[in-house]
Amino acid sequence: MGVGGVTAGLGLVADAIDSAQSFVRVFVWVYTLLIFAYVISTWFRGGYSLNPVMRFLRDVCEPYLRLFRRVIPPLGPIDLSPIVAVAALYVLQWVVTSVILERLH
Repeated sequence: MGVGGVTAGLGLVADAIDSAQSFVRVFVWVYTLLIFAYVISTWFRGGYSLNPVMRFLRDVCEPYLRLFRRVIPPLGPIDLSPIVAVAALYVLQWVVTSVILERLH
């Protein structure tokens, strides 16, 4: 393989790494928004027309939040698990991004 082939191969690897980092970043951002929407939706009683949306948010967010609720006791009516869950997502994003960059070097 000539120099041009090596350069093209490195370009493909760099592009794949950039795509993986972008995917992780967007996934964390979207899931954070879903958790935020779920928390807000629990404060209000929606009409019948909002039931499918609220059910979707519950089905998507509850399994993840439940992991943290097992460890973090509620402080009266305050549930800190969404805050810790979002923080854990951002730590996971940092770890994954660091591992991906480490593989490049």
